[in-house]
Amino acid sequence: MPAIGELLKKAVEGERLSPEEALFLYEKAPSLALGRAADQVRRRLHPKPLGTFVVDRNINYANACVADCSFCAFYRKPGHPEAYRLPTAEILRRVGELVDLGGTQVLFQGGLDPDLPLSFYEELCRAVKARYPGIHLHSFSAPEIDLMSQVSGKSHREVLEALRAAGLDSMPGGGAEILVERVRQAVSPKKLSAAGWFAVHRAAHETGLKTTATMTYGMVETLAERIEHLVRLRDLQDETGGFRAFIPWSFQRGHTVLNTPPAGGMEYLRVIAISRLTLDNIPNLQAGWVTEGPKLAQLALGFGANDFGGILLDEVVVGATGVVYRVDQAEVLRLIRGAGRVPAQRNTKYEILKIFHDEDTNKDPRANLQPHSVRA
Repeated sequence: MPAIGELLKKAVEGERLSPEEALFLYEKAPSLALGRAADQVRRRLHPKPLGTFVVDRNINYANACVADCSFCAFYRKPGHPEAYRLPTAEILRRVGELVDLGGTQVLFQGGLDPDLPLSFYEELCRAVKARYPGIHLHSFSAPEIDLMSQVSGKSHREVLEALRAAGLDSMPGGGAEILVERVRQAVSPKKLSAAGWFAVHRAAHETGLKTTATMTYGMVETLAERIEHLVRLRDLQDETGGFRAFIPWSFQRGHTVLNTPPAGGMEYLRVIAISRLTLDNIPNLQAGWVTEGPKLAQLALGFGANDFGGILLDEVVVGATGVVYRVDQAEVLRLIRGAGRVPAQRNTKYEILKIFHDEDTNKDPRANLQPHSVRA
């Protein structure tokens, strides 16, 4: 195995790390050296000194779910007194609030409820697009798409084509957790397999829908399985080019039945860095303030991340574990500047909508928009 310095230089110069080399760096490289190399890769991929963010809203339309994932505190079994389904009028009200604040992206996410037909999701997309045609629907994870396929009897591709015709614009990477079957069998055996997750995203890319990819680490996986997860994403990106971004976050165990020790802040920064070094073909790497907190997300901008994520007017899935961080736009601007970047609002396609120069902050009424949590 080449020396650590040689491998870091190799990655910085744009050469691909093998799985064995990536694991060696992850296990052995000093954290600051790993972060410095990842930041150099970020600068090569994103020469402009911007730190981007999106103004978005997660709307959890329903929480009834049959997957029984051991790492989830959000879901309720169908028929449970706390199970809910949001009325369309309430969903449209929440989207309207986002639009009024200059937001551009809505992420619909719900439990796996076999009582919901495909037409429910189609009508939801149509209702939003009819009222707010400019909003970008970045919605429905791979497990949700797979359930729609099972319920409707249609293939993944047919389901995605129907949703796209109804207004779906892109798909998030939720439900990935760790894309290694041993881990999935240990923590979510009823959920979509790793092969199934990749099949759904491949089908999305084939229909013209861009997606993101995620990783939830700190459950029962090994370091080698984290690297395997990254390499499998890289392989699909080689095949389709359909991933816009990658977002890792640590498992939050509060109110779940999975009792593993929490991952620390330095571990998060190492995950960010090795992700940037390994995923040489996925352009954007997002910091995860929702789980890690704003200060650690700010540090991630120096360890390879180019994007701060979303302002997120609502977030209840992670919040169900008891981990609740809140940032407003003024705080995001301050944090990005503190990391040595120029803040820039983007859309889901990573197109820049506005660059916030210092003198712009107090002139923009949205600079102080306040996120809030609406818990159903």
